[in-house]
Amino acid sequence: MNIRVIAMGLSLVVAILMLTGKLTAFFITGSSAILSDAAESIVHIVASGVAAFSLWFSMQAPDKQHPYGHGKIVYFSAGFEGALIAVAAVIIIYLATRALITGAELHELHLGILITALLAAINGVLGFFLVWVGKRHNSLVLTANGRHVLTDMWTSLGVVIGVLIVWLTGIAWLDPIVAIIVALHILYTAYALMRNAFQGLLDEACPEITALLLQCLEQMVVEGKISGYHQLRHRQTENIIWIETHILLPADMTTGDAHHRITEMEETIQHLFPHQKTHITTHVEPDQHLVAHPNGHNGLNDPYPAHHHPPSNR
Repeated sequence: MNIRVIAMGLSLVVAILMLTGKLTAFFITGSSAILSDAAESIVHIVASGVAAFSLWFSMQAPDKQHPYGHGKIVYFSAGFEGALIAVAAVIIIYLATRALITGAELHELHLGILITALLAAINGVLGFFLVWVGKRHNSLVLTANGRHVLTDMWTSLGVVIGVLIVWLTGIAWLDPIVAIIVALHILYTAYALMRNAFQGLLDEACPEITALLLQCLEQMVVEGKISGYHQLRHRQTENIIWIETHILLPADMTTGDAHHRITEMEETIQHLFPHQKTHITTHVEPDQHLVAHPNGHNGLNDPYPAHHHPPSNR
């Protein structure tokens, strides 16, 4: 079975365990901080369900209606998860503020601390595992879900520390204050997730991928394998990278030789991304074209300056 599917299934199971455990801790203690942690877990279950569907849908093969595949749904999933986290933070702030005004009645805090700490440890292991799998397989869904789990872990640890202070000092009003601080941290995480989703939907170029592509093409120019290149573009959807570029070759080169050069270039680029799928579209031009169109052509703005060597008899 695909490790991404296993990781997502594990996330759903643990999310249910987290909610059950945190609600139990709240009913035992009456702590607003622990209740805020449980509220975040409710959102996490919903978000994990959406993420699981998005992962399944993104893995479907391209079809007539979606020739570029279904991968972009992962950005919707990440943005939706970020929005749900933000809603959870607002709910937490409301509940904590109400407890701060009405006063908190706390009991059996030591047991609640123990349960919450154990759940935080489980979430920590799961979160790091999800982020590791997500980054290794370039899965935004798993990475976002893993970061959400890690946020849940830090939330729980913050709650543990806060409730522990309340237990040791007997100052009950510190409990809702801790909940509000935790909620502000959750809001920041929600912002980061939604920002990443917007970047993906707008096809924002990854600086690391850009650097690798430019270095590769520059090296092929230096080695004389191509005369130059321009109109380089790329975008990434989940674990697939789409690359487009115009390659300049000597005008007197045969079609067979040109095909060999371009194939070699595409294979070199594919080796740059061993854990990702690459789709490369190449437009071949005689190198004299760059003299007539120094800034590119076809009405497109070239984000990278033209790179070329003077025509030769290669």
